[in-house]
Amino acid sequence: MTFIKMLTPIESEILALKKEKNAVILAHFYEDGDIQDIADHVGDSLFLAQKGEESTASVILLAGVVFMAESVKILSPTKKVLVPDLEAGCSLVHSSPFERYKKWKDENPGAVMMTYINSSAEVKSLSDVICTSSNAEKIVNSIPHDKIILFGPDKHLGRWLQKKTGRSMKFWDGACQVHVLFSAKELFNLKSQHPESLVIAHPECDDGVLSQADVIGSTSKLLETVQNGKHKTYIVATEDGIFHQMRKLRPDVTLIQAPATGCACNQCPYMKLNNLEKIRNALKTLSPEVNVSADIIESARVPLERMMAISRNQPVRWN
Repeated sequence: MTFIKMLTPIESEILALKKEKNAVILAHFYEDGDIQDIADHVGDSLFLAQKGEESTASVILLAGVVFMAESVKILSPTKKVLVPDLEAGCSLVHSSPFERYKKWKDENPGAVMMTYINSSAEVKSLSDVICTSSNAEKIVNSIPHDKIILFGPDKHLGRWLQKKTGRSMKFWDGACQVHVLFSAKELFNLKSQHPESLVIAHPECDDGVLSQADVIGSTSKLLETVQNGKHKTYIVATEDGIFHQMRKLRPDVTLIQAPATGCACNQCPYMKLNNLEKIRNALKTLSPEVNVSADIIESARVPLERMMAISRNQPVRWN
């Protein structure tokens, strides 16, 4: 027997507003499950950027954090891009203000500035190429080998890439406030309690955690690992919003979030600012809207389009 989930009143209202406003909802894996279930597309940063660019809808509502919506706006400047809450920021964005980032670039002439998508539109405008955790290794390998790479804002992702590729890199001193809380010591103890488990981790974790992981990768890769894996227990070192999709795909496995320092769970406070009520209100009022100035769009579009081209195996030119 097939069971059909009955929509709640607010879910029905959101679906009606989507149709009325010619809107599409994009949601990140770290959002709450009820938001993921109402979205048209759920994925990681690269997937959401691609879907936003490809969409024929006139309104894009991005349930995630603001830098993701800025990326969609840069790639699709004629579309109205909404977020449920403008306060949904990111610790990596906050740790890499434009003037300091520009000074870093000016101090390293001739280097290629490769910037993680977890950055402001202004910082993207300074960059030579953008990356996500899904495509970062591919993008590093596309950069001419005679070039030093400036990588920011996440130093842990950068150091993991350097180990994988052997490239000469300099790192911005930034880190994700969620992933740095995972405890290497407590993970070691947890692994000893579950010797049959597979440890999977996001590369924003520090090296003490990554050194114990069996699989390291983006949220999409971690989800794929659980979906296709043969293990019955997975210890997961990333934000626990990903568990919603993992449980839908593999209800037969046990999922344990890796232990964090000082708490039993680890969530992104910015992602959790969003909820169905805010999504409903945003579609009803067409606000809050994410706007990026024309000059920033022009400058930031270049490194974002370079990222998209490399991801699609298209040739790019490096100045």
